[in-house]
Amino acid sequence: MNISRLACVLGAATLGLAGLAQAQTKWDLPAGYSASNFHTENLVQFASDVDKATGGKLKITVHANGSLFKAPEIKRAVQGGQAQIGEILLVNFENENALFGVDGLPFLATGYPQAKKLAAAQKPALDKVLAAQGIKLLYTVPWPPQGIYANKQIGSVAEMRGLKWRAYSPATAKIAELVGAQPVTVQAAELSQALATGLVNSYMSSGSTGYDTKTYETLKFWHDTQAWLPKNAIIVNQAAFNALDAATQQAVLKAATDAELRGWKISQEKNDWYKKALAEKGMTIVAPSPKLVGDLKQVGSIMLVDWEKKAGADGAAVLAAFRKP
Repeated sequence: MNISRLACVLGAATLGLAGLAQAQTKWDLPAGYSASNFHTENLVQFASDVDKATGGKLKITVHANGSLFKAPEIKRAVQGGQAQIGEILLVNFENENALFGVDGLPFLATGYPQAKKLAAAQKPALDKVLAAQGIKLLYTVPWPPQGIYANKQIGSVAEMRGLKWRAYSPATAKIAELVGAQPVTVQAAELSQALATGLVNSYMSSGSTGYDTKTYETLKFWHDTQAWLPKNAIIVNQAAFNALDAATQQAVLKAATDAELRGWKISQEKNDWYKKALAEKGMTIVAPSPKLVGDLKQVGSIMLVDWEKKAGADGAAVLAAFRKP
């Protein structure tokens, strides 16, 4: 009887453990940026918040620095279910749909209040496009304002001609075309090596990217143009989200709301910190000349006209909502 009873107890325990294992869901979250980047740190906090809120029922593992999928591959991985959730840079996908690229247009939205307004205007269109692809948008967080890294001080667009220019998105490639630079496609994870080998000697990005990639070791000038604030978006496979129970879905959405608020706040706080850190590392922070700003705004105007043609009625609605007082 004792042996029989012990067998029953062990059997019940085994069934209980099996049920526990079945109850736990595991998601992979590929990201394109280093583990020390503020976006990635925010993702790790998001995953931790979900873990705590669900009592360990949903475990999200963040894979930083393009280690699971390279940055341009993440959207397709989420859409196809190879990863349940992921972080993408929206402007990377402008060639797929112009609506992804509105926050990469130079001087359309140049500060955090304007970037927040543009994000709100863009969201309904993004939701519509992504839903048609089986993807749900959870939240977005902006990079700090974009400036120009270069191996020399630049006073006008004419002085950018011939630069070996890192292009990480259709918009940055278009800028190269318009100013006469040589575009070279380089994602963030490969940028340090591209700079060290001389593959590129200039690019446009935030203080964050320059600091994370140690750009100050090869390029000595950063022009604080504050041209635009591109956003990272955290997206989830709709079927994977639908498979969660209602309480777990709510936990994910609550953690996403918190991560968005936290991310925007950190981005703004870090903006000045990055500039000071770059200066301490020997980089010259240049206030752009009126001539350079005027030239770049002209480039932005050309790009905006081109974008409006591609974006159609949905794009016009985004701009109308953004420009509404």
